[in-house]
Amino acid sequence: MIVALNNKSNLNIEEYKKYVEELSKIYFRGKLILCPNYLNLTEKVDILLGAQNVSPYTEGAHTGEIAASQLSAIGVKYSIVGHSERRSIESESEIFDKIKRLLENGMSPILCVGEKQNEREKGATKAVLGKQLSSVVNYLTENERSNVIVAYEPVWAIGTGLIPTNEEINEAISFIKTKLPNNKVLYGGSANEENIDTLKEVEVIDGYLVGGLSLKPDKLQIFLDKLS
Repeated sequence: MIVALNNKSNLNIEEYKKYVEELSKIYFRGKLILCPNYLNLTEKVDILLGAQNVSPYTEGAHTGEIAASQLSAIGVKYSIVGHSERRSIESESEIFDKIKRLLENGMSPILCVGEKQNEREKGATKAVLGKQLSSVVNYLTENERSNVIVAYEPVWAIGTGLIPTNEEINEAISFIKTKLPNNKVLYGGSANEENIDTLKEVEVIDGYLVGGLSLKPDKLQIFLDKLS
């Protein structure tokens, strides 16, 4: 079981130090991946590290960008790519380039995919997911694909408190696994310590990508305990 913690644009350095102290007390038998903001990535922690974003370019004259090789050099093993909060300013080709840069540097992408509310209402969920997965399915080797973690995050459920039914989650993740049968698929979107008892009934879920919950170590521990 994988649980990735997306801190998003939260916690200044002093807040982060206190947060990490609390996080160090967390017990989880699965794989816990911490994705802090860029500034906090340089703090040494005894937890698997992930970034929230990565440059589609290699090192060079790309002002404001942080290359995969630079993240790897400080011990980062994972990076979120294609999060819905970034997809409005990124093309599918840019997302694919980010995936390639990560793989070239021995890191695992956590590729976020998911439909908007109007797309689900139109019955277009599978078409949307298929398009978002197409570059990984079509242009990566089998070995490269095996290092990609997918996170199914219906856009309308992120940070809203809304959550799909178990049947909807099962259908979406099962579809993803028809495209990438050997890959781990996480669920993200308002997952918390209160609804995890229901969510864990969906057997195709291999883990979770959590945002708001990641900032609350006490509630996170309850969440993780219920996963065990």
